[in-house]
Amino acid sequence: MTTLPALFVSHGAPNLILGQSAAKHFLEALSAHLPAKPTAILVVSAHWETAQPVVSAPTINDTIYDFDGFERELYSLRYPAPGSLDLATRVVELTKAQGISTQIDRSRGLDHGAWVPLLLAWPLADIPVIQLSVQPYAGVDYHIKLGAMLETLRAEGVLILASGSFTHDLRSYPPHRHTLNVTEPDWVTGFAGWMHMKIMDEDRPALRDYRRLAPHAARNHPTEEHLLPLFVALGAGGDVSPPRLLHSSTTHGVLRMDAYAFGS
Repeated sequence: MTTLPALFVSHGAPNLILGQSAAKHFLEALSAHLPAKPTAILVVSAHWETAQPVVSAPTINDTIYDFDGFERELYSLRYPAPGSLDLATRVVELTKAQGISTQIDRSRGLDHGAWVPLLLAWPLADIPVIQLSVQPYAGVDYHIKLGAMLETLRAEGVLILASGSFTHDLRSYPPHRHTLNVTEPDWVTGFAGWMHMKIMDEDRPALRDYRRLAPHAARNHPTEEHLLPLFVALGAGGDVSPPRLLHSSTTHGVLRMDAYAFGS
């Protein structure tokens, strides 16, 4: 069985899938960054927040339209990938062994943080997909440890796909929501540059304290849920192979679409 990396991708706004952008083209070619086709995909999406971990295991995934005010075409898109109770049960076992109680939800489908990148990367929806929630108030170190609990899945052919946003200041987003190519402000560039440097340097102490140390951290992430998937991927990647930057671009001026591979 081929060991897969753990990936972090920025999923952007839901209508990323309709327009033309560097980030969309990257996601369309995402499978090329993997050494083999995944046997299953575990998505950790910023758009599923729970107090304690929950993993989904429907028979067939419904498509959740967890947004409003976007193009009508989006509401006709479907991603009916099969679920996997076996993989969900494996996630429960791995986390329970480390003292974390994870529940299984047999009915929840895929939110846009999951189905947008999946529809672009694997449009046939022929790979089993489950989701794992984030705990928005548990912090960075907790999510790194949560990812580390899942590391062994990579050797079983499971792709851990963490989906969030490298920057996510939606207060500055509305004026540009229908314009992809807007010049990136300095406060976005400064934060993204600092994060990239610390990721590539594998400086986990600094990353754990990014909220205090990174320039403009609170402005780029008024709340943490869209950055927490990054730390799950970092933890799941282990500490043997260096991280790789897979993609970097900006949409709508304030949404950095950076993507990384851990455990390559």
